[in-house]
Amino acid sequence: MAAVKPYSADGSKREQVERMFDAISPRYDLLNRLFSFGTDQGWRRKVVRLVAQEKVERLLDVATGTADLAIMAAGRVPRVTGADISEGMLAHGREKVAKAGLADRVELVRGDAAALPFPDASFDAVTVAFGVRNFEDLPRGVGGMLRVLKPGGRLFVLEFSRPRGLLAPFFRLYFHSVMPFIGRLISKDRAAYAYLPASVDAFPEGAAFEAILKNQGAREVRSERLTGGIATLYIARK
Repeated sequence: MAAVKPYSADGSKREQVERMFDAISPRYDLLNRLFSFGTDQGWRRKVVRLVAQEKVERLLDVATGTADLAIMAAGRVPRVTGADISEGMLAHGREKVAKAGLADRVELVRGDAAALPFPDASFDAVTVAFGVRNFEDLPRGVGGMLRVLKPGGRLFVLEFSRPRGLLAPFFRLYFHSVMPFIGRLISKDRAAYAYLPASVDAFPEGAAFEAILKNQGAREVRSERLTGGIATLYIARK
């Protein structure tokens, strides 16, 4: 997983991912909606509904990006903090938070999952949507999220996965050929949308990721494949 980087085999994955998201941040939301036909927002709403079933006063959204999930959650949770390594993404997120009139409920900060700037057991729940495959060190990043989660709190991880069966060849054509081509045209970053399918292919999905969660101390680990397996939602308790 660590070998898959946006730009080159040399240098830190974290630094390259940060640079990539800074570069594509102006077109990030547009491309997300275009590529998923809006389905990505439905997946996030599902996570927010599950969060709302817990007793959550403080929610942390890791790899918050432009704050889509954080903004959705603010309607259900009193205090939401979003953390991301990309200042470019956070800048767009802060604009959206202000436009939504949620500056008193949503705070966005710069932070890496492996070294989150919060004390232990600070949050009732932690979410991360389409971010864990970008971690420099996946087990360490998972451990960092669990560290700031209160005992008994829930971790929700939403990530791309690989469909099976009849959908698989069509999705692979779209994901590996059509989407990177359009992404290059709109984002002007040749590497970013080639990195996306490569990072999904390299991610240890399903039982392999569940094992990482358990090895970092999570319990009650389960997963649910969404939309034919295009995405998977992992849920765990500390």
